[in-house]
Amino acid sequence: MRSPREIRFRLRQEIRNLWLLAFPSSSYKEHGAWPLPALPSGAHIACKLRGAGFVSHVLETADRIVAHRFPLLAFSIETGPLIEWRRDYISQRATGLDYFRLIPYLDASRAGDHKNIWELNRHQHLVLLAQAFLFSDDISYLDEILAQLNRWWQQNPFQRGINWASALEVAFRAFSWIWVYHLVGDRMSGHFRASFLKSLHQHGLHIENNFSIYFSPNTHLLGEAVVLHALGRLFPSFPQASRWERLGRETIEVESKRQVRSDGSYFEQSTYYHVYALDMFLFHALISEPAPDYLEMLGRMADFLQALMGPERRLPFLGDEDGGRWFHPYGARDEFGRATLATAASLLGRQDWAFEAEDLHSQAAWWLGCTQGAAHPPYYSRVFRDSGLACMQSATGRIIFDAGPFGPGAAGHSHSDSLTVLAVAHEEPLLVDSGTYTYVGDPRLRDAFRGSAAHNTVRIDGHDQAVPLGPFRWSEPPEVRVTSCTFSESQDEVTGECRTGPIVHRRRVRFIKPDLVLILDRIEGPVGEHSLEQFWHLFRPEVKSQLFFGSSAHDHDCSHSPVFGAKQPAQCLVVRRRAELPSTFAAAIVMRKGDSVVVTEHADHAKFEYRGDLIEVPWPT
Repeated sequence: MRSPREIRFRLRQEIRNLWLLAFPSSSYKEHGAWPLPALPSGAHIACKLRGAGFVSHVLETADRIVAHRFPLLAFSIETGPLIEWRRDYISQRATGLDYFRLIPYLDASRAGDHKNIWELNRHQHLVLLAQAFLFSDDISYLDEILAQLNRWWQQNPFQRGINWASALEVAFRAFSWIWVYHLVGDRMSGHFRASFLKSLHQHGLHIENNFSIYFSPNTHLLGEAVVLHALGRLFPSFPQASRWERLGRETIEVESKRQVRSDGSYFEQSTYYHVYALDMFLFHALISEPAPDYLEMLGRMADFLQALMGPERRLPFLGDEDGGRWFHPYGARDEFGRATLATAASLLGRQDWAFEAEDLHSQAAWWLGCTQGAAHPPYYSRVFRDSGLACMQSATGRIIFDAGPFGPGAAGHSHSDSLTVLAVAHEEPLLVDSGTYTYVGDPRLRDAFRGSAAHNTVRIDGHDQAVPLGPFRWSEPPEVRVTSCTFSESQDEVTGECRTGPIVHRRRVRFIKPDLVLILDRIEGPVGEHSLEQFWHLFRPEVKSQLFFGSSAHDHDCSHSPVFGAKQPAQCLVVRRRAELPSTFAAAIVMRKGDSVVVTEHADHAKFEYRGDLIEVPWPT
């Protein structure tokens, strides 16, 4: 139920929105100044990067964009010569120019998949075209930017249509326009520049009036505040500049304390959204005068990211992965964290986070002017108590054990993955998360990809660990926590507990270094027989030769989403049984191919025979 305070807030918001709809003219009058003094010279950075692989990547992508073949999430769309900015080119559905509150953007059957529409309308590809122009001096890239913006203004009048329905998406677009203006604003004609700045100012008005205080007080609110602050800070000629700068800064100060936990993790329980948030916080630090505690918070977030990515420097996907990025959304999604970590290291002057020189090129170079440097720190086992994530590391492998809670509120970006395990051997994945695939495109697949059966955990009586209610809501979330952990040079062990109503699932993960992982599950609950399933999602089918069980495991066809919008056939192993509770499962993973383990389950412990040794491990209690 909404509080009186929220009702008053929303009423004021809607009255102001209707006023803007009725009187859409911007009050901004151009005063002639265009440079953004806090950002490095784009032309200078383009000169420094010439000859780098990033340049050829930008030019190749820019040529596709000029031909209106847009790389978008997991696919490429061809729009033809005239882009229809309100169309989902995958489903071929489009919506009209109703007041933005009346657009049914969550109904894919009527509006198409809003994710596909909004990703194109973030206009991040226009920043890439501006970079291509600086690299090549080819005027066709600049002409394409101007042509696309002119057509966008024609099709998306202020406050009308699907591209005004999300304040965060308006902020994404405004952020792209800030960069376009910084990089090529001096090449705009006076008439075009006036139109550009008027529309950018309207974006600021919309963001200010539609802060996601109650709707999505997460990365939505954070991104909106970062961009509003940037508009106020970097465009002082806007009439509301000082107010925008102050409101954005104050909101970020509050949200940095609310959204980032003391262990450095982002509160939505999504590794991908952790990268989103850290990039947003980093950009804010770049153009503001951050306090020491804010910089310390950035350091904690980067420490968490460093541990997550490990020596292979790839981001494991836990929780939602939506395929986007705050800046330069091109390339392998599991490598996006590299640029983020390189930016943090450059901004904070740290050499204990891993990055290569090329990791700087897509982001830190443009934000900070950095193009040189590399760091290769050691890795070690760690547990992050607030998020419940344990990262166990040896010379040859890595285990990530998620014994953390669902996110706050409706936990919209959490998955039903409590006590899941991910495994990497010799920098190659063994056990993986199934991914996300969709938000609203297919409700059945949305629930399937975020359900318990899509993760390396246990399912009881066919139920997820929480009850899904729509695409971004869970009810009755479980209580999940790390109950014990010990780390040493020879062995790590972490135990976690998940309580779902009367059901209690405990999992113990023991990593005997360098290459043996033992996993023991104990499920307790109501009397009577129950259907129990233990799932193991394989990176590739041959990985199953490295997994061993105390009970028979059966092949199970499933799907894996390597990037939002794509799914491909995959293989899963499932151990199934009907049994009275308490019941137990034992499993082992070997990091070295060709090794084998004999697993036997006993009343109070499991035995593992490995290389002539007999290891006994008690069930978690």
